[in-house]
Amino acid sequence: MHTFFRGKVVCIMPNKYDDEFKARAVRLVADHAEEYDTRTACITAVAKRLGVSYESLRRWVNQVEVDTGQRDGVPTDIARENKELKRKNRELEETIVILGRTELLVA
Repeated sequence: MHTFFRGKVVCIMPNKYDDEFKARAVRLVADHAEEYDTRTACITAVAKRLGVSYESLRRWVNQVEVDTGQRDGVPTDIARENKELKRKNRELEETIVILGRTELLVA
């Protein structure tokens, strides 16, 4: 689906998998990790069983590890907050530009 947003064409990807499904998939990887020689083999097998791509499941597992402090990276809640703050900052900057133009017209 394409939409116009601030003069740019943006492709909005729908969330195909809900958070509950992702959590279950990650739990399956953790529960069956000892049955496989490598983590890659475990993720590959679980991904095939669930009908998701290896890369998607690998990213979900990595993000859960970041969120629980097992791996370095930016936790989901911090990333979400940063994104929201950047959006608000951009809106405020646009408002300042608009108000500056308005002052030039009035003066």
